[in-house]
Amino acid sequence: MLRGSHPTRIDDKGRLKVPNSFRAIVEAQWGSELFVTSVTGESARVYPMAVWLEIERKLAEVPNSLPAKQRFVERVNFYGQAAAMDRQGRVLIPQLLRESAAMVGDVNVLGQQNHLAVWNLKRLRDRFKKEPFTDEDGRLLAEHGI
Repeated sequence: MLRGSHPTRIDDKGRLKVPNSFRAIVEAQWGSELFVTSVTGESARVYPMAVWLEIERKLAEVPNSLPAKQRFVERVNFYGQAAAMDRQGRVLIPQLLRESAAMVGDVNVLGQQNHLAVWNLKRLRDRFKKEPFTDEDGRLLAEHGI
């Protein structure tokens, strides 16, 4: 389970240093093969390849006539690229995604249970201010026992 948050940096070559606590879990459970992508271009999602393949399996069951499927597939492929963590735990964020998501310097890596979300630190803070956790959010989660 990938949980918590760790600050890190994108180096001059566009590589993300995966925080060691996340790296250990990813490598132990899924290996070093990854799929790096985004749906909106605002942040990066780093999926272990096994997790991504399961998403693709589920997508294959969705009718091609569904516009939401097409929009999702187009975007994740536009921003996406297969990658692998190197021996130092670094993974290259595709240039197009780095530019779109302002992935320069300080970033924050958030555990999302089965993948990692990578945000420009300023953008993440701005998003939290713009989209606060509301009482309605709490009510909806309470309906699920959370």
